[in-house]
Amino acid sequence: MKLTLFLENLSLQIRKTSRFFGVRSFSYSALLFIIYIKEHVMNAYISPGLLFLLISELPGLPAMASEPERKPNVILIVADDMGIGDLGAINNGKSKTPNLDQMKANGVWFSQAYSGSTVCAPARASLLTGLYPHRTGCVTLSMERFPEFTRMHSSLPTMADVFRANGYITGLVGKWHAGIGDGYEPLQRGFDEFEGFFGLDIPDYFNYTLRVQDSLLQVDDKYLTHDLSERAIGFVKRHQKSPFFLHLAHYAPHRPLGASDEIVNFYREKGFDENTAIVYAMIEEMDKGIGQLFDLLNELEIMDNTIVIFTSDNGPDPLIGQRYNSDLRGSKYTVYEGGIHVPFVWLQQGVLASATVDEMIHFTDVLPTLMKTCNLQFDLGYKPDGADFSPLLYNQPAQLPHYRYWQWNRGVPEYSHNAALRYGPWKVVKPYIDHWMLMPEVSEEEPVLYNLENDPGETTDVSGQNQRLFDELRVRLEHWSRSVEIDRLQNTE
Repeated sequence: MKLTLFLENLSLQIRKTSRFFGVRSFSYSALLFIIYIKEHVMNAYISPGLLFLLISELPGLPAMASEPERKPNVILIVADDMGIGDLGAINNGKSKTPNLDQMKANGVWFSQAYSGSTVCAPARASLLTGLYPHRTGCVTLSMERFPEFTRMHSSLPTMADVFRANGYITGLVGKWHAGIGDGYEPLQRGFDEFEGFFGLDIPDYFNYTLRVQDSLLQVDDKYLTHDLSERAIGFVKRHQKSPFFLHLAHYAPHRPLGASDEIVNFYREKGFDENTAIVYAMIEEMDKGIGQLFDLLNELEIMDNTIVIFTSDNGPDPLIGQRYNSDLRGSKYTVYEGGIHVPFVWLQQGVLASATVDEMIHFTDVLPTLMKTCNLQFDLGYKPDGADFSPLLYNQPAQLPHYRYWQWNRGVPEYSHNAALRYGPWKVVKPYIDHWMLMPEVSEEEPVLYNLENDPGETTDVSGQNQRLFDELRVRLEHWSRSVEIDRLQNTE
């Protein structure tokens, strides 16, 4: 029985050891013999380092291949306005997301993952730079009304710049929404290939215009989500022999709502209101495309050398009605949990065991983590606000920031409005007023304190019972607000 269990796990141990040393092959039979004797006869654990020494001393074994192992591919998938409660695995089957559910089951699921903002553009800027959005200059939503406030400073390198500098082919399929104008568009921000759209310029999921490199393509014979999935698959096929970074930025389930009647009818018949039925159908279509992408990675035999990350830019859009979101308060636009607490799963098949991590992570952590995990060498020219959480992937402690921050309003930031800090279970909130308000006046609403461990729905203000802590966290939030605003103002782009 011990031998059987050992053999079942041997492949994974060999692969992990191989990655540890950056080599491709060595004697599997020698590995089997050494590990089995050490662990099952001598009843002792063998570390990768000791294993290396033992193998190097064995006579007659072929030398380890000198060719370094190829860096892992990375696929970063971001949904648009999708909440945690939109996953079938979370909502008890209300929606059909079998591929994402399987990814969650097989990958590392982060139960306390947070976006960088309550809305799209600043959230994406945070994800791509490792900075709070205010430091990037991308702080609001409408690129048409506020082009200078919806773009990242041109001096900032992006995640795509980092990967490209390390020999990766980089591609963006789908939504950009992080800057328009000369010097601010995807092909000028580190992406070798771009097939998508800049932002809120999709009038219909069945009739739309895509930008393919520098050309415009009118499409009226495909469903947008299918089209983006096919283009992502095409990118992987073209670049399967080289390390690649693919950012697949789906538009689903963002407005305007649209999906095939056949799938929508399934949810109508389950009793959902019209908008929820369409949203669930849109998510199901996206899930199918993700499944097709996984099938391709397996077919090409590169799944084991590909990191796949799935998340959403922010919570559900309240303008299309309310739906289940794990009983979290708030929605897109708000710093309550429903606006910023997002799904996040990291899949590295054959390398990482499935797990659930309850430690808090943030969009600003993703770039530092990928740089560490993929051994990317690059001088960012700034210190990220986030940190490397890769030890969490291996059930080890990580040195992450203790305090996390959010703030958003339309136009120029007003930090008395819709701002928050989280520290452990504690969360200070400066209440949300109105997402339509342009450059709101100073809010007279008093901040409140929640204990998310006891009150995940943010229903009860406990500042009075924790006055000293509340005062400290308020000061920290004020200090952060001044710090990021100074950085924003100092950049004169």
